[in-house]
Amino acid sequence: QVQLVESGGGLVQAGGSLRLSCAASGDIFRINAMGWYRQAPGRQRELVAVINSGGRTNYADSVQGRFTISRDNAKNTVYLQMNSLKPEDTAVYYCNADLISPGRDRGSDYWGQGTQVTVSS
Repeated sequence: QVQLVESGGGLVQAGGSLRLSCAASGDIFRINAMGWYRQAPGRQRELVAVINSGGRTNYADSVQGRFTISRDNAKNTVYLQMNSLKPEDTAVYYCNADLISPGRDRGSDYWGQGTQVTVSS
């Protein structure tokens, strides 16, 4: 089994910062990409940022220059530093990992339980 546990969400005023963390544990042989998605009420889940095993990153246009994704491979943990937050960043943020378990030859997608981020104006 694999678990992704997120932390760091909360309430912040516009212009403020938050840092999200997501730690993967369990039957892990190798983690390929890790990323963050978000889902606001009435909207589809969308990609926020992703980082591959080599450190290459990709961001949604809406967060480029404000958010920074990073990972600690030794800890199987991914972070999302969110600066200059806006009310439109309000959403539930989900951690995602594409990882390979021992004995498997291909990766599978795993999701965290989600953490609420609320930005007040």
